[in-house]
Amino acid sequence: MQLIDLSKSLPFASGGNRHCYRHPHFPDRCVKVMLPGRIARLRKRAPWYKTFFSDAQFDDNVREVEGYSQPALHNVPADSPVWQHLPRWYGMEETTEGPGAVSELILGSDANPAITLEHYLQEHGLDEPIRGALDRFAQWLRATRVMTKNILPHNLVIRESGDQLQLVLIDGLGRGTFLPSALLLDRSGARYIERRIQRMWARVEWEVSDRALTWKQAEKLSRRR
Repeated sequence: MQLIDLSKSLPFASGGNRHCYRHPHFPDRCVKVMLPGRIARLRKRAPWYKTFFSDAQFDDNVREVEGYSQPALHNVPADSPVWQHLPRWYGMEETTEGPGAVSELILGSDANPAITLEHYLQEHGLDEPIRGALDRFAQWLRATRVMTKNILPHNLVIRESGDQLQLVLIDGLGRGTFLPSALLLDRSGARYIERRIQRMWARVEWEVSDRALTWKQAEKLSRRR
């Protein structure tokens, strides 16, 4: 497999742990690589018991591979509804900047990387088009049983689908719990997904609020509802 040369590329986006590049040979694909030295910094900040973990436990690319390996995405055909709200996965490849997670690059109508839900909420608030998109995304989670961690607005991007807006989860795939029961038991899995949906709505409502409360305070209140 040919080494992906990113040495002359600039990331189009950067998160807390990874840079995101446009694939130099496939403009409809995204390549995510860990920030230089990030794993070592995460290990240094981690609780003492996590210092015994391998580097893989601090690597977002490893967690993404695990997320795409979950039962709901196993041997899913190309025309499956599961891809309505997820980027297609192309696997891990070596790059000049380290191991890269390669997936579909979600594009906006201008052929540039799609804007995040966070950006949309800042510009338009929680209007009817985006409220409808959130409802459809929640229904998709319930129907497909795709497991996610907490769903954050900067991890969702927006593309147009006909005359509707469509949300696509670009990060945070996988389980936010160590217990396998969410995958193995129907009732437990359904409860797990409902909690993620509830927290998603709570976070969206907090994003468009006056933020008199911190997110941690608002999240705690949402759990009591």
